[in-house]
Amino acid sequence: MTLAATGLTAWDQSSHTADGRTHPTWRRGAGPGVIVVHELPGLTPEVIAFGTEIVEAGFTVVMPSLFGTPGAPGTVGALLRVIPRVCISSEFTKLALGETAPVAGWLRSLARDLHQEAGGPGVGVVGMCFTGGFALAAMVDPSVVAPVVAQPSVPMPVGRRRRADLNLSPEDLATVKDRVAQGCPVLGVRYQKDRATGTRFETLAQELGDGFLRVELPSGRSSDHATLTAHRSQEAVDRVTSFLDERLHGA
Repeated sequence: MTLAATGLTAWDQSSHTADGRTHPTWRRGAGPGVIVVHELPGLTPEVIAFGTEIVEAGFTVVMPSLFGTPGAPGTVGALLRVIPRVCISSEFTKLALGETAPVAGWLRSLARDLHQEAGGPGVGVVGMCFTGGFALAAMVDPSVVAPVVAQPSVPMPVGRRRRADLNLSPEDLATVKDRVAQGCPVLGVRYQKDRATGTRFETLAQELGDGFLRVELPSGRSSDHATLTAHRSQEAVDRVTSFLDERLHGA
């Protein structure tokens, strides 16, 4: 697949290595840094389009490719090919209750490097669906000052405890709560009828109090899920952009 076909022609490709793991990255823009972490099945054209909007809002955007084919459409076939790989990967298999996915260390390292290069008060991290909780895990590092949790869906919401779980270890959750108490809010975005998010927004509100900025959008359909991409809501995109602007430019 050519760069022209993927929509990534305007982006600079590189890679980042940390904790013995290397993933390709795509970078574009100027200004404070924002990491856009794609959802399943990968770095789709819709994710790239969202990243482009953030670039145009005045940010340096880095989009890692953690799984899937960069730029490939988010088809059912692509999803079915990626899920088995994700399930057996050592980076994502720790999806049990009260555990942080190992890939969090890699994202924290990427955030530190981006902050050092782009400057500003820190960086933003936007996680979506499967990677929604990764934004919380990343903010354990002080370089992350604008975490965005979009429709967090891991672990799978089967059973009361799983529906409420934040995909964080108790130690990481304690650090997140401490950072929020010190003035680092968390923005959460979801559709009201999205069952994939379980009751995580209630958990976040309980754990973070007023530091959790909760945005719940009316659902046109019960299948609405991807607030920033496939089922894009302009309100959601605007709220995320405003949050990043306030935290990274306003500071």
